[in-house]
Amino acid sequence: MNPTFSSAGAIEVSSHLLEDNGVFPNNAICPLLVYPQALALSGPDPAALFEQLFTKNHWPAAWRNGVYGFHHYHSSAHEVLGVFSGAARVQFGGENGVVLKVKASDVVVIPAGVSHKNIGASRDLGVVGAYPKGQNWDLQYGKPGERPAADKRIAQVAMPKSDPVFGADGPLSALWKKR
Repeated sequence: MNPTFSSAGAIEVSSHLLEDNGVFPNNAICPLLVYPQALALSGPDPAALFEQLFTKNHWPAAWRNGVYGFHHYHSSAHEVLGVFSGAARVQFGGENGVVLKVKASDVVVIPAGVSHKNIGASRDLGVVGAYPKGQNWDLQYGKPGERPAADKRIAQVAMPKSDPVFGADGPLSALWKKR
C-alpha cells in the first residue's frame, strides 16, 4: 500500500504554479501537485486505501464524494484529493486555468487558495478528500468581498508536516517553498 518515490521516479510528480488571476488568489508559492497512478487500488473498498494512506501521513481523511461543479477554493487549509473510481476533467486556477484529467489511482494536492471545478466526470467518479492535521477547511467562491481577508488566511496556512502520499520523505516539501 505504500507507494515509493525516488529520483529515478516510480511516480513522476507534475506541478503547476497558479498565480492570482484577480478573482481567485491561487498560490504563487506552492504549486498544485499531481501524482499519477499514486496508489494501486484493489479490494471491495478502494477509497479506504486512500483514507488509510492520507491519515497515516498526517492528512486525516475527511470525506468521500466528487469535486464540486463550480469554482471554489479553501483559504484556511491545503487539500488532497485521491481518486478511487472513475475519471474527471478538473479546472484549477479559475476560468483560464489549467484543465487536468484525473482518473482512479491519481492524487492531486491543492494548495490553499487554488480554485478548482469539476468540468466533466464519469458517473462513477469517487474521490477521498483530506486536509493536513490541524487545518480546518472553509469554502470560498471568488465572490467580491472575500478578499483581502481570504488572502490573509492563505498567508497563515502552515506548511504540511508531510507529503500525503509519501510521508516525511516525499516530494511535497521540496516542491513547495518554505514560508
